[in-house]
Amino acid sequence: MVLKTRIAEAVKDAMRARDRERLGTLRLIQSEIKQFEVDERREPDDAVILAILNRMLKQRRDSIEQYRKGQREDLAAREEAEVAIIREYMPEPLGADAVAALIETAVRESGAAGPKDMGQVMAILKRRLSGRADMAEVSRAVREVLAERAGG
Repeated sequence: MVLKTRIAEAVKDAMRARDRERLGTLRLIQSEIKQFEVDERREPDDAVILAILNRMLKQRRDSIEQYRKGQREDLAAREEAEVAIIREYMPEPLGADAVAALIETAVRESGAAGPKDMGQVMAILKRRLSGRADMAEVSRAVREVLAERAGG
């Protein structure tokens, strides 16, 4: 709940500062959180809010890519500004070495022997890396590690 409170305080600050762009993005975040509350009929904890923020970041990255393909740099810049604001509420991203170490630990803990065990490894990593690493990249790395184990 700490994250939800931080976002609510940031909305108030943006209103006081008359920062329309920031306020708009923060209200989008609050809207997504409220939608979760309505859909699930429960208060989201910080882990759920991080998942919501991750989903919002992924949507914006996809939009930026599409806008750039369509040569709409103005729209891509606006999405990038939203990404920067959303990232303020995310934990510090982990470096590649830290992610690789966590992958090795998760593989060892799960007893994974090959690609068929990927789900077990990803379940462990999802809890540990939520909001701190691009899970698509993590998935690729896990697939490579498990393929090496199966082949070697």
